[in-house]
Amino acid sequence: MKKLLSMLAAALILNSTSVAAQEQQADIVVHIDAVEYTNPIRLWHPYFDYWYHQGPLFEDIAIEKLKHEYNQVTMCEAEQSGKILVWLKPKMFFNPQVQMFYGKVTANAYTGIGQYFATYEAESGVWGYINQQAETRIKQSYALAMDGLIQKIKSDPNFQTKLDASADDAKTSSTPCSMITLLPPARIRAMPF
Repeated sequence: MKKLLSMLAAALILNSTSVAAQEQQADIVVHIDAVEYTNPIRLWHPYFDYWYHQGPLFEDIAIEKLKHEYNQVTMCEAEQSGKILVWLKPKMFFNPQVQMFYGKVTANAYTGIGQYFATYEAESGVWGYINQQAETRIKQSYALAMDGLIQKIKSDPNFQTKLDASADDAKTSSTPCSMITLLPPARIRAMPF
Protein backbone atom coordinates (compact mmCIF):
# COMPACT_ATOMS: atom_id res chain seq x y z
CA MET A 1 0.00 0.00 0.00
CA LYS A 2 2.81 2.41 0.91
CA LYS A 3 4.59 1.52 -2.31
CA LEU A 4 1.45 2.27 -4.33
CA LEU A 5 0.98 5.62 -2.59
CA SER A 6 4.61 6.58 -3.19
CA MET A 7 4.29 5.66 -6.87
CA LEU A 8 1.12 7.76 -7.19
CA ALA A 9 2.82 10.70 -5.47
CA ALA A 10 5.80 10.40 -7.83
CA ALA A 11 3.47 10.30 -10.85
CA LEU A 12 1.65 13.43 -9.66
CA ILE A 13 4.94 15.27 -9.15
CA LEU A 14 6.15 14.31 -12.62
CA ASN A 15 2.83 15.34 -14.14
CA SER A 16 2.87 18.73 -12.39
CA THR A 17 6.44 19.44 -13.53
CA SER A 18 5.62 18.52 -17.13
CA VAL A 19 2.56 20.83 -17.08
CA ALA A 20 4.68 23.63 -15.64
CA ALA A 21 7.29 23.05 -18.36
CA GLN A 22 4.62 23.23 -21.06
CA GLU A 23 3.27 26.50 -19.65
CA GLN A 24 6.72 28.05 -19.55
CA GLN A 25 7.32 30.25 -22.53
CA ALA A 26 10.63 30.20 -24.38
CA ASP A 27 12.50 33.31 -25.40
CA ILE A 28 13.20 32.04 -28.93
CA VAL A 29 11.22 29.36 -30.74
CA VAL A 30 12.91 27.92 -33.85
CA HIS A 31 11.04 26.57 -36.85
CA ILE A 32 12.59 24.64 -39.74
CA ASP A 33 10.28 23.75 -42.61
CA ALA A 34 9.13 20.12 -42.79
CA VAL A 35 10.37 19.89 -46.39
CA GLU A 36 13.95 19.99 -45.07
CA TYR A 37 13.27 16.69 -43.27
CA THR A 38 11.44 14.86 -46.05
CA ASN A 39 13.08 15.94 -49.32
CA PRO A 40 16.76 15.10 -49.74
CA ILE A 41 19.23 17.58 -51.23
CA ARG A 42 21.70 16.54 -53.90
CA LEU A 43 25.21 17.92 -53.92
CA TRP A 44 26.46 17.43 -57.44
CA HIS A 45 29.88 16.29 -58.64
CA PRO A 46 30.78 14.87 -62.09
CA TYR A 47 31.69 11.49 -60.58
CA PHE A 48 30.08 11.41 -57.14
CA ASP A 49 26.75 12.72 -55.92
CA TYR A 50 25.91 13.13 -52.27
CA TRP A 51 22.28 13.05 -51.09
CA TYR A 52 21.21 14.07 -47.59
CA HIS A 53 18.34 15.61 -45.62
CA GLN A 54 19.16 19.13 -44.43
CA GLY A 55 16.73 19.22 -41.51
CA PRO A 56 18.28 16.69 -39.10
CA LEU A 57 21.85 17.86 -39.68
CA PHE A 58 21.01 21.55 -39.49
CA GLU A 59 18.62 21.38 -36.52
CA ASP A 60 21.21 20.04 -34.09
CA ILE A 61 23.74 22.70 -35.06
CA ALA A 62 21.24 25.58 -35.05
CA ILE A 63 19.75 24.75 -31.66
CA GLU A 64 23.18 24.20 -30.09
CA LYS A 65 24.51 27.53 -31.40
CA LEU A 66 21.41 29.49 -30.36
CA LYS A 67 21.31 27.90 -26.89
CA HIS A 68 24.92 28.94 -26.41
CA GLU A 69 23.96 32.60 -26.90
CA TYR A 70 20.41 32.74 -25.54
CA ASN A 71 18.89 31.13 -22.45
CA GLN A 72 15.62 29.60 -23.53
CA VAL A 73 15.65 28.25 -27.07
CA THR A 74 13.43 25.41 -28.24
CA MET A 75 12.18 23.82 -31.44
CA CYS A 76 8.70 24.75 -32.54
CA GLU A 77 6.06 22.23 -31.49
CA ALA A 78 2.26 22.41 -31.72
CA GLU A 79 1.42 24.41 -28.58
CA GLN A 80 4.86 25.89 -27.90
CA SER A 81 5.03 29.68 -27.94
CA GLY A 82 7.72 32.27 -27.38
CA LYS A 83 8.63 35.93 -27.46
CA ILE A 84 10.30 35.59 -30.87
CA LEU A 85 9.77 32.98 -33.55
CA VAL A 86 12.78 32.41 -35.83
CA TRP A 87 12.11 30.59 -39.10
CA LEU A 88 15.44 29.14 -40.27
CA LYS A 89 16.04 28.19 -43.90
CA PRO A 90 19.29 26.34 -44.66
CA LYS A 91 20.85 25.98 -48.11
CA MET A 92 23.92 24.06 -49.24
CA PHE A 93 25.83 24.14 -52.52
CA PHE A 94 28.94 22.23 -53.54
CA ASN A 95 31.27 23.66 -56.19
CA PRO A 96 33.17 20.69 -57.67
CA GLN A 97 35.76 22.85 -59.44
CA VAL A 98 37.16 24.42 -56.28
CA GLN A 99 36.00 21.66 -53.87
CA MET A 100 34.01 24.07 -51.67
CA PHE A 101 30.87 23.51 -49.60
CA TYR A 102 28.95 26.79 -49.55
CA GLY A 103 26.38 27.08 -46.79
CA LYS A 104 23.76 29.77 -46.40
CA VAL A 105 21.30 30.32 -43.57
CA THR A 106 18.35 32.71 -43.74
CA ALA A 107 16.39 33.60 -40.63
CA ASN A 108 13.03 35.36 -40.71
CA ALA A 109 12.09 36.74 -37.30
CA TYR A 110 8.51 37.19 -36.10
CA THR A 111 7.10 38.60 -32.89
CA GLY A 112 5.00 36.44 -30.59
CA ILE A 113 1.83 37.55 -32.37
CA GLY A 114 3.20 36.58 -35.77
CA GLN A 115 4.30 39.98 -37.07
CA TYR A 116 7.35 39.80 -39.33
CA PHE A 117 10.08 42.26 -38.33
CA ALA A 118 13.49 41.21 -39.74
CA THR A 119 15.48 38.93 -42.04
CA TYR A 120 19.06 37.89 -41.38
CA GLU A 121 21.39 36.00 -43.73
CA ALA A 122 24.84 34.53 -43.36
CA GLU A 123 27.04 32.48 -45.65
CA SER A 124 30.05 30.25 -45.23
CA GLY A 125 32.51 28.21 -47.24
CA VAL A 126 34.39 25.08 -46.22
CA TRP A 127 36.94 23.32 -48.40
CA GLY A 128 36.65 19.54 -48.77
CA TYR A 129 36.05 16.59 -51.03
CA ILE A 130 32.52 15.35 -51.61
CA ASN A 131 33.58 11.70 -51.40
CA GLN A 132 35.53 12.11 -48.13
CA GLN A 133 33.75 13.16 -44.93
CA ALA A 134 31.07 15.12 -46.77
CA GLU A 135 28.74 15.14 -43.75
CA THR A 136 31.48 16.60 -41.55
CA ARG A 137 32.15 19.38 -44.06
CA ILE A 138 28.42 20.11 -44.36
CA LYS A 139 28.14 20.41 -40.58
CA GLN A 140 31.19 22.70 -40.45
CA SER A 141 29.69 24.92 -43.15
CA TYR A 142 26.34 25.15 -41.33
CA ALA A 143 28.13 25.91 -38.05
CA LEU A 144 30.10 28.78 -39.61
CA ALA A 145 26.96 30.17 -41.23
CA MET A 146 25.09 29.98 -37.90
CA ASP A 147 27.95 31.82 -36.16
CA GLY A 148 27.67 34.63 -38.72
CA LEU A 149 23.89 34.68 -38.39
CA ILE A 150 24.03 34.94 -34.61
CA GLN A 151 26.49 37.82 -34.85
CA LYS A 152 24.05 39.68 -37.12
CA ILE A 153 21.15 38.96 -34.78
CA LYS A 154 23.11 40.12 -31.73
CA SER A 155 24.07 43.37 -33.45
CA ASP A 156 20.44 44.24 -34.24
CA PRO A 157 18.96 46.38 -31.42
CA ASN A 158 15.41 45.73 -32.71
CA PHE A 159 15.80 41.99 -32.05
CA GLN A 160 17.08 42.63 -28.53
CA THR A 161 14.19 45.02 -27.82
CA LYS A 162 11.63 42.43 -28.84
CA LEU A 163 13.44 39.75 -26.83
CA ASP A 164 13.57 41.92 -23.70
CA ALA A 165 9.80 42.52 -23.75
CA SER A 166 8.21 42.08 -20.36
CA ALA A 167 6.78 38.70 -19.40
CA ASP A 168 3.24 40.12 -19.14
CA ASP A 169 3.34 41.39 -22.73
CA ALA A 170 4.66 38.04 -23.98
CA LYS A 171 1.88 36.05 -22.29
CA THR A 172 -0.87 38.13 -23.85
CA SER A 173 0.72 38.34 -27.28
CA SER A 174 2.10 34.89 -28.00
CA THR A 175 1.12 32.80 -30.97
CA PRO A 176 1.46 29.01 -30.78
CA CYS A 177 3.71 27.24 -33.27
CA SER A 178 0.72 25.49 -34.80
CA MET A 179 -0.01 28.82 -36.53
CA ILE A 180 3.35 28.88 -38.37
CA THR A 181 1.85 28.12 -41.77
CA LEU A 182 -0.36 31.20 -41.52
CA LEU A 183 2.54 33.61 -40.99
CA PRO A 184 3.27 35.96 -43.89
CA PRO A 185 6.49 35.28 -45.81
CA ALA A 186 9.19 37.93 -45.80
CA ARG A 187 9.09 38.04 -49.59
CA ILE A 188 7.28 36.02 -52.21
CA ARG A 189 9.42 33.90 -54.50
CA ALA A 190 8.00 32.82 -57.83
CA MET A 191 10.65 30.18 -58.48
CA PRO A 192 12.41 27.97 -55.91
CA PHE A 193 15.92 28.90 -57.09
